Amino acid sequence: MTTTTDLIRARRFLPLFVTQILGAFNDNLFKNAMVFFVVYSVYNSESAEMWFSAIASGIFVAPFFLLSALSGQLADMRDKARIIRIVKACEIAIMLAGGAGLLLAWRGIEVTTLAIPLMLVALFAMGVHSTFFGPIKYAILPQHLRPGEVLAGTGLVEAGTYLSVLAGTIVAGWIGVHWAAVAVVAIAVVGYFTSRAIPPAPAQGECEPLDFNILRSSYNLVRGTLHDRRLFLAIIAISFFWSIGTILFVQFTPLAKNVLHASKEVASLFLVIFSVGVAIGSVAINALLKGTVSARYSPISVIGMGAFLVAFEAICSAWRVADETVMLDVAAFMAHPLAVPLIITLLGIAVAGGMFVVPLYAFLTTFVPKTQTARTIAANNIVNSGAMVLGAAMAGLLSLIGMAVVKQLLVVAGCCVLSAWLGHLLFKAEREALNA
Repeated sequence: MTTTTDLIRARRFLPLFVTQILGAFNDNLFKNAMVFFVVYSVYNSESAEMWFSAIASGIFVAPFFLLSALSGQLADMRDKARIIRIVKACEIAIMLAGGAGLLLAWRGIEVTTLAIPLMLVALFAMGVHSTFFGPIKYAILPQHLRPGEVLAGTGLVEAGTYLSVLAGTIVAGWIGVHWAAVAVVAIAVVGYFTSRAIPPAPAQGECEPLDFNILRSSYNLVRGTLHDRRLFLAIIAISFFWSIGTILFVQFTPLAKNVLHASKEVASLFLVIFSVGVAIGSVAINALLKGTVSARYSPISVIGMGAFLVAFEAICSAWRVADETVMLDVAAFMAHPLAVPLIITLLGIAVAGGMFVVPLYAFLTTFVPKTQTARTIAANNIVNSGAMVLGAAMAGLLSLIGMAVVKQLLVVAGCCVLSAWLGHLLFKAEREALNA
């Protein structure tokens, strides 16, 4: 805990931490304000709502697949702090466009022909923003932190990210889209100014020419990174986790509306609980491992996640309301006899997920030279984003073939078994490397 407290106060960490949590907050405020408005005010079909949610998720992660190789090269070969400031300046322009889309939707002006397309374009641009910022937020840690602080710093970044997801989701569920339009622009401006306090982080090796051929550079980057068995298994395991997480996030809002007959505030509450749980898991695993980077607890963590998912599905299937035409507000939802068990199982899913994924991210920054950290994260992002797009497509396909949203949870639970196997292989490879 002392390491964590010291980091929070340190200038070598605090400005980056604040910039990151503001960016994550803004991403989720904008995205959820858009999704909540469309699901609850535009469409009236579970299938259409699932498809829109899946499309929004796919649009946001597509840039990670396309541009991560370029972003990783750039981050390893240029000053990371300077790139962050450029990226945060671009966020202001992106949110001006996204805010305009939210305002048009609020006023009911060309909602389907102009407002929604404009918001989706801004969402894609925010994906580009996050693609270039993503490798840096992890790769800069070994450069600014001591070796014994990297796991704690990674855990804080993950916990801060999910707490920001929490805050952005809460605000999106409780304020009108017109206020969200103003807020996303204001937060982008604040994020730019906090980024200016990040200490310089110059390139650690010789600057090489950038490869702007995104297909060739992506292939070469992934091939060059996955030769290490530990990195390969960590990246594949993280990718399975995020494909599972994508399906869950696609499902939450339609599930709240159509299965639990609950309002958008309750849908927001679901996402909040999930974010709190991942944050708790992120901090808890650091305490269990005592600063050591290890996949020791990854298999049991993801098995626990799958067990909680099965329990969550059983509770959702048993959920009944007196009047299905009336949406439950938060107070009515909490008064339901199954509300507390539902919340406990959802929290368990998220805590177990956080405990699973945080050590895997630490693997990516501690088992490679500092000159390669950003590109390693970028390679991870390429594979992760492909898995997330597949997860979003899988959610849409399951809806297309008529599988009820609540039953899709069991498919996700089944995927946890494969993730546990990958975690076991990683821990085995870890022990073999120590004994070599």
